[in-house]
Amino acid sequence: MAAKVIVACGSGVATSQTVASKVTRLLKEAKVDAAVEAVDLKSVDRHLAGAAAYITIVREKKERDIPTINGIAFLTGVGQDQEFKKLVDAITEFKG
Repeated sequence: MAAKVIVACGSGVATSQTVASKVTRLLKEAKVDAAVEAVDLKSVDRHLAGAAAYITIVREKKERDIPTINGIAFLTGVGQDQEFKKLVDAITEFKG
């Protein structure tokens, strides 16, 4: 079964969808099996159960107990390779 990756922004619509589709494409190109799901920030906690990683577009103060990836990097391209590597490592090490 594919690892689950959650992407969240304030509304769960535009930005998280954009990042989710970009991450899905990058993972496919890297031949990494994962299901990427875009959600809104209010419902993120219930989606994180069983997820390998969490990509956030907004700066949150809340600490999470799963690897948290900076989603802004996928929007701007700045630091994207480094964040993508963190994501792939999180998926690879995930034992869900």
